[in-house]
Amino acid sequence: MTDRPTPDRIAVRGLTAHAHHGVYGFERENGQTFSVDAVLELDTAPAAAGDDLTRTVNYAELAQRLHAVLAGDPVDLLETLCQRLADVCLADPLVQAAEITVHKPQADLGVPFDDVTVTIRRERA
Repeated sequence: MTDRPTPDRIAVRGLTAHAHHGVYGFERENGQTFSVDAVLELDTAPAAAGDDLTRTVNYAELAQRLHAVLAGDPVDLLETLCQRLADVCLADPLVQAAEITVHKPQADLGVPFDDVTVTIRRERA
């Protein structure tokens, strides 16, 4: 077994948007608030050594790209939305892996609840 150091992480949590994701007509018509948490794994040492933003992920730019997907074209499944968001993160060559959680707190489950989430983790191939 190889000892691998724990990767550094950059997280953007609670990014919200009103969107129209879901399988039901009323979800597509009315929309609801969704939020996303994105946790990126990467080596931040080169950026820290040179105090150099170009050697890490600019989380302001990342947040804009994630928001565009979150608020963008509707999908039926949160799983699909998670994958699209993970693809945005992994498009940055510095990102080794991404964990994405999408929250749908206003889902219609027919019973009281706090939140519905789907979480995926994807690694660079």
